[in-house]
Amino acid sequence: MSKSILAVTGKGGTGKTAVVAIMAKILTQKYGHRLLVIDADSAVSLPQTLGIEVNKTVSDLRLEVISDPEAKRKIAQTHIGNAIKEIIASRDGLSLLVMGRPESAGCFCTVNELLRYGIETVTKDFSLTIIDCEAGPEQVNRRVVQDVDKLIIVADASARSLSTASSIHRIAKSGAIKGTWNVGLIINKVKEQDVNTVMSNASELTGLDILGCVPDDENVRNYDIAGKPLLQLPDDCASVVALEKAIAQMGLGK
Repeated sequence: MSKSILAVTGKGGTGKTAVVAIMAKILTQKYGHRLLVIDADSAVSLPQTLGIEVNKTVSDLRLEVISDPEAKRKIAQTHIGNAIKEIIASRDGLSLLVMGRPESAGCFCTVNELLRYGIETVTKDFSLTIIDCEAGPEQVNRRVVQDVDKLIIVADASARSLSTASSIHRIAKSGAIKGTWNVGLIINKVKEQDVNTVMSNASELTGLDILGCVPDDENVRNYDIAGKPLLQLPDDCASVVALEKAIAQMGLGK
């Protein structure tokens, strides 16, 4: 499979990060992809959701360069791309780069600019990259994720969530994402008896291609409560099965 970059976004509270984590589980454990996941959400919840310990974020690296002239000199000598590669954490064939908290005043380069740079450089070493974006349309609007192959918008069944999905799509179509790309909707946390109604409603309200409908999964809730990594979810649990179908529909399971 050729190299691909996916950006996953959506309204806050829709379970976007859980969707990213379960997709990462499937793509690495079942299909053996050399996968990079970028946590671009300032909430920084993906490391715990994946069960991967991260010692340094891109934001930490930025602050180090600002406060330490020696660190700035070393990075200038070796190239910032190498410095970013050194802070990537890995476990069981999965690599994770965390952008960290929003920038403060006085920085030489914003976290979002470094994210844009990282997408252009670090991702070249991986067959597949998934970016867990900040909730809402802002990173798309700022053209932080302008070089992606597929935009995946996560929504739940609520009208507000679907409205946000439509807004993100409009912004992306206005030129925020460059080149040839496509977009699809994953509807999360859907009760089994409501699947057909929710899918019909979502299609009508957003006009988006529906990649999958993920059920309201008690397994995911229990893992979150216990603080267990979603990479350890059983292969036959409902959310994993549903997202495996979505991955197949996107042609990523090759």
